[in-house]
Amino acid sequence: MIITKMALPRRTFLRTVGATLALPMLDAMVPALSTTTAATEPIRRLGFVYLPMGAVMDHWTPESTGENFALSPILNTFAGVRDQLTVLTGLDNSQAAQMGAGNGGHSRCAAVYLTCTHPKHTEGADIQAGTSVDQIAARELGKNTQLPSLELAIDTSNAMVGNCENGYSCAYINTLSWRTPTNPNPMESNPRKVFERLFGDGETRDQQLVRMQNQRSILDWVRGDLRRLQRELGSADQARVSEYLDAVRAVEQRIQLAEQRGHEEVLPLPDAPYGIPLSYEEHVELMFDMLWLAYRSDVTRVFTFALGRELSNRTYPQIGIPESHHGVSHHQNDPAKLAKLVKLQTHHAQLTASFLERLKTTEDGDGSLLDHSITMFGSGMSNSNLHDYMNLPIALFGGGSGRLKGSRHLSYSGETPVASLYLSLLEKVGSPLAQFGDGTVTLSGL
Repeated sequence: MIITKMALPRRTFLRTVGATLALPMLDAMVPALSTTTAATEPIRRLGFVYLPMGAVMDHWTPESTGENFALSPILNTFAGVRDQLTVLTGLDNSQAAQMGAGNGGHSRCAAVYLTCTHPKHTEGADIQAGTSVDQIAARELGKNTQLPSLELAIDTSNAMVGNCENGYSCAYINTLSWRTPTNPNPMESNPRKVFERLFGDGETRDQQLVRMQNQRSILDWVRGDLRRLQRELGSADQARVSEYLDAVRAVEQRIQLAEQRGHEEVLPLPDAPYGIPLSYEEHVELMFDMLWLAYRSDVTRVFTFALGRELSNRTYPQIGIPESHHGVSHHQNDPAKLAKLVKLQTHHAQLTASFLERLKTTEDGDGSLLDHSITMFGSGMSNSNLHDYMNLPIALFGGGSGRLKGSRHLSYSGETPVASLYLSLLEKVGSPLAQFGDGTVTLSGL
């Protein structure tokens, strides 16, 4: 490690009117940290990536448990991060049961996924579930970050309102994150709006339009401060900053390209800029890239990201699935539909694996971003044909800053609530609770 004479605070920003750019961890920040516990305690991070409408468990579940298990067909996608993969099977979320409310499995599975609280059966404004685990973690992890948490999605949440499923409000499937039992967090699907949350600082709509039309970069606004800073940094830090800024600019350019395409289709220019790519894969990759930037610059330490919405009718002709996802999910044990469902779930896993592999190769203090984070990949149901909320598909990735051991398949039995997993995760990120949902103890062996 090369230490320069300069001692930057860990929370260092380049600021100007209309932009705030947080810097990644640099060697020049180490002297400023050396007299504090922050120098020896790595940052803890927690994220949740949602796989909509379950998994084909025969192709998800490894055949053996312990450390020497063989990866299943779907999980084989994560071979590049196997050393930091923990597969958990046998965990249930019984709060998704009907409990007298009848049908509505998709709504309940989404609502209870991170809350472990049975949702109120209503299509009105009086929705109620529980505070979600991500928001409890954000109360502690978000104390020193620009954004306490990020809630991202691929499907636009305001496209579905009112009654979505058997008397359940669409609010239950439009989000995974609940700030309080009666206040769900909106999930953002527009990359431009996410980008502005990460790097914008009070920029008006008119200023944004001028910058977009002139294809100017947010980096142009902080160029003066950046030049002064880089003159004081060592060569290693200069390289880190340049790599980081290149990534910021690459994401910004891709958003601009998506907006240009959108503007060609939709006139006049709407209030909300069109930053959503036409390609599903490009959209997902762009959102993952911004999550990487958010972690890299320590803008946030908690996120939720839904790769799709429950009840989604999105089709995937680009991978040979012209039928809707929801339609295929009700496979009725048809081998052809099951094969397509496995293919679709593997596709979602591949997109997620690319993000995780990038975290693994990104320096963060004495390790990597993957070392110092925990990301949960899974779904609120297992067998989608039955809306089954038992034996959920769950995989954890990352080292949890030394608190999570990978390359294991842990199997639980006896109706073990997934809420016990969330108690364990909260403990590992420094936000312990005595009870969460229907969970009262942490998971053994984790």
